[in-house]
Amino acid sequence: MAKHIVDKTWTLFLDRDGVINRDKVGDYIRNVSEFFFMDGVLESLKAFNEQFGTIVIVTNQKGVGRGLMSQEDLDEIHQFMLSQIEHAGGRIDKIYFCKDLSDESPNRKPNPGMAFQAKTDFPSIDFKKSIMVGNKLSDMQFGKSAGIVTTVFLSTTDPETPFPHPLIDERYESLQQFAETVSN
Repeated sequence: MAKHIVDKTWTLFLDRDGVINRDKVGDYIRNVSEFFFMDGVLESLKAFNEQFGTIVIVTNQKGVGRGLMSQEDLDEIHQFMLSQIEHAGGRIDKIYFCKDLSDESPNRKPNPGMAFQAKTDFPSIDFKKSIMVGNKLSDMQFGKSAGIVTTVFLSTTDPETPFPHPLIDERYESLQQFAETVSN
């Protein structure tokens, strides 16, 4: 795959479940005890910290909308995740989540609302200098809909997704494998 040359003018958009942490097939990560980082993620985020100017997570969290977990549960998961990332030398500048149930919600991926929220909060974001990393085609569509220049598909949970695919610019087996292609 391509060797990426990025600098502090670039933004990294990351999905959460199946990218940062292990996905729970057919269910939701409902509390901290169910949250486990994927192998190599903390090291990858440390490397990204040195390379990208802005790093954000964009995640659909329908479990909150369905009442299967509370907003407090989600906040606790995110606080734990952020503390572990920071302790390992990484950073996440902000987490955007959509708990809406309707696929028509402008903020629910694949719709690009969370990207536009990030651009509002971080005006320096240039979608032509941004990379979206996810493990579902809805993540890739989100990236394309927002005008993000590169979509990166991780085959962590859906290895049968075909590649090449019109929504996928690059494909890797893990966030760590992708991180190895990013250089200053």
